[in-house]
Amino acid sequence: MTIPTFTAIELVVHDLAASLAFYRRIGLDIPAGSEEAPHVEFELPGGIRLLWDTVETIRSFEPDWTTPQGGHRVALGFDCGSPDVVDKVFTDLTDAGYRERHAPWDAPWGQRYATIDDPDGNPVDLFAPLTTT
Repeated sequence: MTIPTFTAIELVVHDLAASLAFYRRIGLDIPAGSEEAPHVEFELPGGIRLLWDTVETIRSFEPDWTTPQGGHRVALGFDCGSPDVVDKVFTDLTDAGYRERHAPWDAPWGQRYATIDDPDGNPVDLFAPLTTT
């Protein structure tokens, strides 16, 4: 029996162009023109794919789909490599108008950590080890 392999994370978005602009600002090299598609896939280092589908695409096969209410169920995490890059990326995103969820701080588990919302309210964690080994 073949065992399923985890290969992708999907985001359902209201505004594809706004979402792609956010993730490009973090540093993902998403090809220009992707905004025109109803579905976008981007392969991250390590082979996991980040997928975007518009609400309209999801409703084309699940007509009763509604935006989840309440708290979030998924957060995306980006290892920034060093504490100063966490601060730089966070500042760049907040200066561009994205919503701050938690300003950079030194977490007790040994990381510089910050959280910002993407355009659809999904939390995006930025982190890096406080010390290098």
